[in-house]
Amino acid sequence: MDLKDISFAPPSFSGSIPEHYERVLGPMFFEPYAVEISKRIDPSFARLVLEIGSGTGRVTAHLRKVVSSTTKIIGSDISEDMLGIAKEKLKELNIDWQIIDAQELPFADDSIDVIVGCFCYMFVPDKCKAFAEAYRVLRPRGMLIFSTWDKLELNGASFTYRRIVRELFEDSLPESYNLPFSMNDQVAIKRMLQATGFSKILVESVGKESFSQTAGEAANGLARGGSIYNEIIKHDPSL
Repeated sequence: MDLKDISFAPPSFSGSIPEHYERVLGPMFFEPYAVEISKRIDPSFARLVLEIGSGTGRVTAHLRKVVSSTTKIIGSDISEDMLGIAKEKLKELNIDWQIIDAQELPFADDSIDVIVGCFCYMFVPDKCKAFAEAYRVLRPRGMLIFSTWDKLELNGASFTYRRIVRELFEDSLPESYNLPFSMNDQVAIKRMLQATGFSKILVESVGKESFSQTAGEAANGLARGGSIYNEIIKHDPSL
């Protein structure tokens, strides 16, 4: 199945999810890649940077360190609750926070230098539309840089957690179960980017180590801060 053929309703990162997401999953999963993706930005070219799916602002903080103080950074997400944490945590930084849908970018053609998306495009229903929008707003020589998770079985903690979730849900797994790991086909990603106008495309596999103080903390963060927490509560609050 091609990525463009996957249809779903995006999970809601709202309520209590952002707090657990930031406290546990942030340092455990996202911090190493926030550093990795931000250091690949050319600060001499980045006058206006748009971040898609900023979440609680981990990548945003590193972007601010990398680019010039005169560079405008727009941190965006569709979750007001996630951005609420980012705004409070990074209130001393000069960031323009906006609620933005990646499929409908509110910017003029050829207006953005760099678009960054760290583990967000997997949750966008119409990926081709989102990438076409990114291509439209990028200036000539502009760059789109984003990360996705590899196959579930290559991500140990998540694989263990979701195996248990699968047992609990039995035959009624929610659509959001596979979403975080649904963009691991490098050929499909390249094909989709080419179809939306991108020509110079590089895909790399980068492995990082995750760390948590305890297994219990990791389990709690995965359960309460993950994309399927609300689905678990709907299915059976006692779980």
